[in-house]
Amino acid sequence: MKKEYRIKKNKEIETLLSQKKQVGNSSFSVYYSFNQKEPHFRFAISVPKKYGTAVDRNRIKRRIREVIKTANIREVVDFFIIVKIPAKLANYEDIYKSLTNLFARAKIIEG
Repeated sequence: MKKEYRIKKNKEIETLLSQKKQVGNSSFSVYYSFNQKEPHFRFAISVPKKYGTAVDRNRIKRRIREVIKTANIREVVDFFIIVKIPAKLANYEDIYKSLTNLFARAKIIEG
């Protein structure tokens, strides 16, 4: 996934968190904001160090990026995904179902 789709600046992440639009479940929290400035969606992923080793943290981030690629995301949304510890037990199918359900609740997915 191209770097233009990533939110890198702390100030932008803090803005998302301060707007308090959030959906969540036992494995993930998604903070989101509809943004007209960018021509495409942008996202950031946060995995706490308590989650496990670097290998585990990178694996969950790869799986989340794959879910984002396959989902039909709206063009004008920024979102920030925080991974919670229970997600460690989930396989790809569980992650996909969980995130697409959250995206649908937040109206991030088209359709």
